[in-house]
Amino acid sequence: MAPENQVALFRGKEVRRTIHNNEWWFVINDVVALLTGSVQPDGYTKDMRRRDPELAEGWGQIATPLSIETSGGAQMLNCANVQGVFRLIQSIPSSKAEPFKRWLAKVGYERIQEIEDPELATKRTRALYQAKGYNDAWIEKRLRGIAIREELTDEWHQRGAERRDDYEILTAEISRAAFGVTPTEYKKLKNLDRENLRDHMDDFELILTMLGERTTTEIHRIENSKGINKLKVDARAGGEVADAARQQIEKKIGRAVVSKNNYLTDSEAKTRNLPGGASSPSSLDKTT
Repeated sequence: MAPENQVALFRGKEVRRTIHNNEWWFVINDVVALLTGSVQPDGYTKDMRRRDPELAEGWGQIATPLSIETSGGAQMLNCANVQGVFRLIQSIPSSKAEPFKRWLAKVGYERIQEIEDPELATKRTRALYQAKGYNDAWIEKRLRGIAIREELTDEWHQRGAERRDDYEILTAEISRAAFGVTPTEYKKLKNLDRENLRDHMDDFELILTMLGERTTTEIHRIENSKGINKLKVDARAGGEVADAARQQIEKKIGRAVVSKNNYLTDSEAKTRNLPGGASSPSSLDKTT
């Protein structure tokens, strides 16, 4: 499990942060002080909002008061998530903010390139996994799994899944039937926190996940399934197909497929770094 000091955005910097809604939120005054050198970040932020009317108008969508531990005890401080922090950086005319701005420009340019040529997104994802220490055979399975997952979520969307919770429930049905555990339980078994579960699966786990999801997609199409209740039944059936395969594999190899082992050990995995580097490949798909 990655320690708190492995947060990529401000690694090693004095920026207080907390988890809220399963994502990192950063104390706005700390970010402003870091990137401007101001000893009065409150005043700098007010001036910044006066200079940038659109920032002021959208302040309620950027700043969220959250409980942060301070030397005087817990206090409610304005915080922003990564997207909000990047919006703040755009309004900071400081040399310290320039590396972030250049990185944002680079990412925006790459995104436009990927829209024009989707194959580039696949190539970049492959390069990111290679940089993290994965071998080509594993990467091929992972990329194929991403494609199968996207195909399935598209079917869910067309057939009645509307909320994020719907996708999580359906995914849990497949996983529980295939592996005997939900994704949340699976992550706990592998001692993961916010990391992407599938980035820590071995070949058998990835292949069986693909089998369960691809089978579920086919069942939806054959039976023209509609509505969450029917989709859940199909998801369970797809997972059961993967479960049958898993049991046969386990008989042949003499061990359980589901385990606490991770594909990469901590010493092999590369740390992530946003400015000047690349985002984690696990953020590039829609897996749970």
